[in-house]
Amino acid sequence: MLLMGARQVGKTWLMQEFGRKHYKQTAYIRLDRDEEMRRIFESNTGTPEILLRNLQARVGFRITPEDTLIILDEIQECPAGLTALKYFCEDAREYHIIAAGSLLGIHQHNGTGFPVGKVNMMTLYPMSFTEFLAAMGKEILSEELKNRNLALIHNFSQTLTELLRLYYYIGGMPEVVGTYRNTQDFNQVREVQHEILGSYTNDFSKHIPPSLSAKVNLLWESIPRQLAKENKRFIYSEVQKNMRAKDLEDALDWLKRAGLIYQIQRVSKPAIPLNPYEDGAFKLFFLDVGLLGAKTDLNVSTLLKGNQIFQEFKGALTEQYVQQQLRAECNISPYYWVSESLRAELDFLFHYNMEIVPVEVKAELNLQAKSLKSYCRKFTPSLAVRTSMHEYFRQEITVGEGKTTTLIDLPLYSLCTLKTECDDALACRNYSS
Repeated sequence: MLLMGARQVGKTWLMQEFGRKHYKQTAYIRLDRDEEMRRIFESNTGTPEILLRNLQARVGFRITPEDTLIILDEIQECPAGLTALKYFCEDAREYHIIAAGSLLGIHQHNGTGFPVGKVNMMTLYPMSFTEFLAAMGKEILSEELKNRNLALIHNFSQTLTELLRLYYYIGGMPEVVGTYRNTQDFNQVREVQHEILGSYTNDFSKHIPPSLSAKVNLLWESIPRQLAKENKRFIYSEVQKNMRAKDLEDALDWLKRAGLIYQIQRVSKPAIPLNPYEDGAFKLFFLDVGLLGAKTDLNVSTLLKGNQIFQEFKGALTEQYVQQQLRAECNISPYYWVSESLRAELDFLFHYNMEIVPVEVKAELNLQAKSLKSYCRKFTPSLAVRTSMHEYFRQEITVGEGKTTTLIDLPLYSLCTLKTECDDALACRNYSS
């Protein structure tokens, strides 16, 4: 298995915990700090038996098939280590290996020697809201939420809202969550968040040439400003005056490959598949909602002002939260849509079970959904989702002569149930028809 993700999302801890729980012993090698092992991989790529002998010498015990987990951490620092996974798969399948590295480094070696089709690949994101609940000692509430226990969710809606406010501020970076759980101190939370942000900016200067590093910094700093706009579409010239796409494409690519930002493409038409209808416009979001708040110096007093945190800088935190949960909870990479007149904009679209599902995001209780209604009248989707602080509700709305759309009002804290809701609603429509 190849575990990918941005720095500090918990890859190392997760691999070691998996080994501790499910194997008798773990052989852990960190390749960015082990020059000898890097040389050994480079000189013995295609011979698993020689690599195994050297691994055993390094860890000091015999590596036995099936009850030993081999962990190759920071594998992006050793391209030959990536290539070796292919040969283990072909010639020594009885050995269990999990490798991890930054998205950036792994993508750089995605060419000759990359073990295409030979490894299971998984991306690790910051902790989702339900994982955050479990970390806060609310495991039962997290489980009931994922199990879609509507009565219980209704009864605990106020508690879930308060925990969601916390999540907006703290986010899902494991070290930050652990700091709050252990200290209950928002000042320490912010300190850790700023340390993480600082480590990312240090990476800009350590791992890339100065000319590119300067552009990466400019782009990175501009994202919160651009999300604070009413129209959150990314504008190159707002990074720096007179800058154009060709000036920043390499910086944008670097940040995406590092897993620090996500690019949401706009489509001109909601049709299957969506990607041929990308029109070049896009929005950029951060890795984590808590880090975005820290980057904008969101004051902790906002937590005490009702639901104001959900509306902060024109709902940007809420959009950030929703796209983050779509990825982490639902494995969805969304798009967005804007009408030809530019009067209507739909926050997210995704392809699911041969349907294009539109999602409108509201930062509070307001259910005025002009853009969603405009979209439904134009394209008559089977299913539409509106997520806000309103409680769960499902209804059929008329969108044309003899045509209806199933509209689901899904609380922001219930996004983990999105796919289940879609399955249930589509099954009901099929049964009725």
